[in-house]
Amino acid sequence: MSKFNLATVAYLLTATALWAGNAIAGRLLVGSVSPITLSTARWGLAALLLLPFGWRVFKPGSALWQNKQRFLVLGLFGVGSYNVLLYLALQSSSAINVTLIGASMPIWMLLIGAVFYQTKPNLLQLLGAIVSLFGVAIVLTRGDLGTLISMQMVIGDLLIMMATILWAFYSWMLSRPGSSSEREWPWADFLLAQVVIGLVWTGFFDGFEIATGHVYLDLNAWTASLILFVAVGPSLIAYRCWGLGVSGAGPTVAAFFANFIPLFTAILSAAMLGEPPQLFHGVAFALIVAGIWISSRQGRSAYA
Repeated sequence: MSKFNLATVAYLLTATALWAGNAIAGRLLVGSVSPITLSTARWGLAALLLLPFGWRVFKPGSALWQNKQRFLVLGLFGVGSYNVLLYLALQSSSAINVTLIGASMPIWMLLIGAVFYQTKPNLLQLLGAIVSLFGVAIVLTRGDLGTLISMQMVIGDLLIMMATILWAFYSWMLSRPGSSSEREWPWADFLLAQVVIGLVWTGFFDGFEIATGHVYLDLNAWTASLILFVAVGPSLIAYRCWGLGVSGAGPTVAAFFANFIPLFTAILSAAMLGEPPQLFHGVAFALIVAGIWISSRQGRSAYA
């Protein structure tokens, strides 16, 4: 059975807050570090930090090798492709477009669950998705929903859409272990397996950036500190918390928490600029929470 309790809520909120910080850091690093190289540096450092705790997962007798095909896909969807696509999207797409499209995750989660995992959404889940998305729209438009009409699509919008769909698949895979003992793996082993395999995929993509002459890296104290942050917070801590949250709430309910990312991003951006929170932040927060509450009223047992 799912365990939708305060601990689960704390895990999911921690992950989304750190990923909001990742979006800000990624935007700050535009022009200083090329996007795929940033992803490679991020996950390379994360793997080094995690290695002393989870190295045993690569021993010949490890259960990883009985699930190698599954982890090739987990590493590709959750670490490799998603982050590369996110950083690429930030090169051309505006923050409002990226976060609004990313907020469509609950819809994709419901569709993927219905098509691939025989988990049909109920009316309350669909209603919760609409209410939550409305809250996100209020954040992104600063209370003026009319600005949505003037939004224009660019290549970055398509990239973040692809990333969102891949993350939805990744979350569903997390909720469906490849073996009955997978949930019992030490957390560092389970995460390191994904990080290292994801790093291999990212390195493969980085090869194209290098070959085409689009790689650049301006390493100084500021950029190094931002890379360290994204390697520890949005990578190790956030991924661990997200995994625990998905296990507790189920992938569909967990997806609604992703709508806190644009809210946290707006609040963090305002704090960095010295601007106090506005009334629309509170309204958006209430709507997002209402969407989560509505969507979690029925069908929780379907995610166990």
